[in-house]
Amino acid sequence: MNIWVDADACPNAIKEVIFRAAERRQVTTTLVANQHIRTPPSSVIRSVQVEQGFDVADNAIVDYLAAGDLVITADVPLAAEVVTKGAVALNPRGTTYTQENVRDHLQRRDMMDELRTLGTLSGGPKTLGKQDVQRFANALDRYLTKSGV
Repeated sequence: MNIWVDADACPNAIKEVIFRAAERRQVTTTLVANQHIRTPPSSVIRSVQVEQGFDVADNAIVDYLAAGDLVITADVPLAAEVVTKGAVALNPRGTTYTQENVRDHLQRRDMMDELRTLGTLSGGPKTLGKQDVQRFANALDRYLTKSGV
């Protein structure tokens, strides 16, 4: 199993959790972004810089991943593609996207996007807090333990 990180918008606090887990569990972890992402010196953590452009990093992750891999992303459409390929997606707030729930998350995302477009709703998600980071760390640990890593 590999961990892939949609790193363009991944919060630094979440990256730190991922780095610690990757080192502790010795699981290959790759951050994919259209800019240089610094990673700690490690034999299991690396970053890949892709070209600039809409969904270029997302498409690269989908191309690289294999069934059973884990993808860290807040991008629900990417999560849906990940699940279609037999992998699992986990967002930075600790929600796991699976075959059973990803369609519901996509529908909610599309509805919120439509409300923002109509002007009925403004703004995006609340700022990531300490509880969110802890929820993510717990979900990541549960998934890695369940996967036998």
